[in-house]
Amino acid sequence: MKTKALRIYGARDLRLEQFELPPIGADELLAEIVCDSLCMSSYKAAELGEKHKRVPDDAAQNPTILGHEFCGVILEVGENWAHKFFAGQRFALQPAMKGIYDAIGYSFRNIGGNSRYGIIPACYLEQGCVLPYDGEAFFCGALAEPLSCVIGAAHASYHTVYGEYSHKPEIVPGGKMALLAGAGPMGLALIDYILHRENAQERGPSLLVVTDIDEDRLKRAEKLLCPADAKKAGVELVYLNPNKEADAIAALMKISGNSGYDDVFVFAPVASVIEQGDAILGHDGCLNFFAGPTDTKFSANFNFYNVHYNATHIVGTTGGNTDDMREALELSAKGKINPAILVTHIGGLDAAAGATLNLPDIPGGKKLIYNHISMPLTAITDFAEKGKTDPLFAELARLCDAHGGLWNAQAERCLMGQCVFKD
Repeated sequence: MKTKALRIYGARDLRLEQFELPPIGADELLAEIVCDSLCMSSYKAAELGEKHKRVPDDAAQNPTILGHEFCGVILEVGENWAHKFFAGQRFALQPAMKGIYDAIGYSFRNIGGNSRYGIIPACYLEQGCVLPYDGEAFFCGALAEPLSCVIGAAHASYHTVYGEYSHKPEIVPGGKMALLAGAGPMGLALIDYILHRENAQERGPSLLVVTDIDEDRLKRAEKLLCPADAKKAGVELVYLNPNKEADAIAALMKISGNSGYDDVFVFAPVASVIEQGDAILGHDGCLNFFAGPTDTKFSANFNFYNVHYNATHIVGTTGGNTDDMREALELSAKGKINPAILVTHIGGLDAAAGATLNLPDIPGGKKLIYNHISMPLTAITDFAEKGKTDPLFAELARLCDAHGGLWNAQAERCLMGQCVFKD
């Protein structure tokens, strides 16, 4: 079978190419990849090429396929897995495997999110990373992976027990929590999860402060996840632009009652933001450095006096595990969390290369790529204007307006039904 995919040959060398897939083996699956969500991790791989830890050294000769946040349909099942999977079954995939650093979206030649078709290898099946998905919309399945990352981050934050040599995982129930540079898509995902997960009132913080220097992102976050809604979960939700404060650290400390924060999440690989997070940690406070840098020598100052005397500490997370992804799929299916709040742009496979290479400079949240259509990357907010001359965009604008300006299953079906990929 022929496929068309976005392949990486080296640093900033991405090529949309058609090539032949081999027949699947007894321990493999042939899959149609319907929707992929672009990730900053893919941008980092594109920037670094073979210098990236997950991209093979011989990518120039044996290119791999980008994209690891995707959802699709199984087309053919190898005989050894016929007892578990079937043709026509929808699935989402956990790209991170235990004990194996290689990952889909970086390391594999015949499978990746930015591809029309691909072969899922045995190692993913053996580790239970192919997850059946019964949801209505493919994009919700694609976003389960980024959602699992923030779920894993919440689980990975930890605290100590005085006088004991043990760690308690999770954020502090009833504690004080801050998300710095947190009004982007991953920050929104964490806010949504904290407010709406199972037993949120018992497990959530009493105070949640979200900062961002982008006023538009802050306003969008406050509209989608408003303080009034947070009160239903017993959480005081505060949005703050630190650039509007004479002393941002003093302002954040004042909001906490000058006690500092139990849990601080940093969503930007910026030294000053990390140092701000360090400065507002309370006793036994945990700083979770969520945003991975591209600079291998990136560093920031950290107050080790407080590490010694105030028990402050730091943790970093990258990705979530399969249980985190199952949790994301379950919460999404129940309607407790809404993946659509992350999405701001839609495009076709032909837009994937340019969007990936310029991802940090494209405003908004998550960018969805539908692999079987041809369409420039387009902001949902631009649908109405484009709809004045294009009936498809007019209908997409109508469907999104009916859902509060958000991408939705009806819009997805409309797009997939009216657009045809042109080779």
